[in-house]
Amino acid sequence: MSFLRRFAIIATAATALTSFALPSQAADPVVVRAGYIPVLGAAAAFVIDNQGWDKENGFDLQLKQFDSGPNMIQAVVSGTLDVYVAGIAPVIVARGKGIGLKVVAATAVEELVVAAAPELAKTPGTPAEAIAALSKKLGRPLKLATQPAGSVPNTMLQYWLWEVAKVDKAHVELVPQGIDATQQALLAGAVDGAIIREPALTIITERNPAVKVLAYGGDILKNQPGNVIALTDDFAAKHPEVAQKLVELTVKATELLKSDRKLAIEAVESAIGKGLIPGPILDKALSSKAVQFATDPGAIVEQTATVQDYQVKLGTVKEALPVADIFDQSYYKKAVAGK
Repeated sequence: MSFLRRFAIIATAATALTSFALPSQAADPVVVRAGYIPVLGAAAAFVIDNQGWDKENGFDLQLKQFDSGPNMIQAVVSGTLDVYVAGIAPVIVARGKGIGLKVVAATAVEELVVAAAPELAKTPGTPAEAIAALSKKLGRPLKLATQPAGSVPNTMLQYWLWEVAKVDKAHVELVPQGIDATQQALLAGAVDGAIIREPALTIITERNPAVKVLAYGGDILKNQPGNVIALTDDFAAKHPEVAQKLVELTVKATELLKSDRKLAIEAVESAIGKGLIPGPILDKALSSKAVQFATDPGAIVEQTATVQDYQVKLGTVKEALPVADIFDQSYYKKAVAGK
């Protein structure tokens, strides 16, 4: 056998051995840039990230915190986010402006509560009567903290004030600001009340038990839409398999939030606790009446229409769109098929 023939045989064998011993390198995971606001309604995303389920399924969920949904929409417009995890109202505003963003899953309902600072909390009467009486006593409108115009908290606070509680507009001044600023303002007594979510509600009432709830989410609007997961049209078109997997994992994470409190606390602490919120506080927040985890986007379609109609009335949306255009329920239906 010639030298060249022997060399060829050895080279072929070496190549085969190398291929057997070293498996081919896996493709890089798809980067999924997701914005969220620091509330328990976003906890499903925290679980997916904390448990490493994204990496196990071929994508890298990169979470970035924002202080309000409207600010997150600006990041969507700039092309720096693929996934939006926050309230549905800014999605409605975005769709009305032609921005390609659709809700693929809910994460929670009835999250928002209207909380009264101590002086308002101890004023007798219905909310409208108490607000009027304290406004007269102080000689000024009461300051109520909320998030920016177009957000779910802002929309739902106004809906509750003017449509449900029938408060006189002369007795209230809305103070729009970020989530953290709202919490600090209520704790510091800089405002007379606020619309907030968990874990802020538990943190505030633990520090100052004189702060009381005037209205829970169901008192504001039954089955009130809370946080949702929305995908940009571009991302959904480029990565349909990842989009489907994200919704499936959201359903799985929501089941864990309901069944495994230890892992739920660990996931929330990793995302928004940062060692600053004690475990018992997070545990109590997760048991709050203000936290109702739910993933079916179809269950909030009717209430979304109510929110959109009210946004039109407030002027944050020019005209109502067909509500079905705000949603893509196909991912969720496929995720739960056969369950």
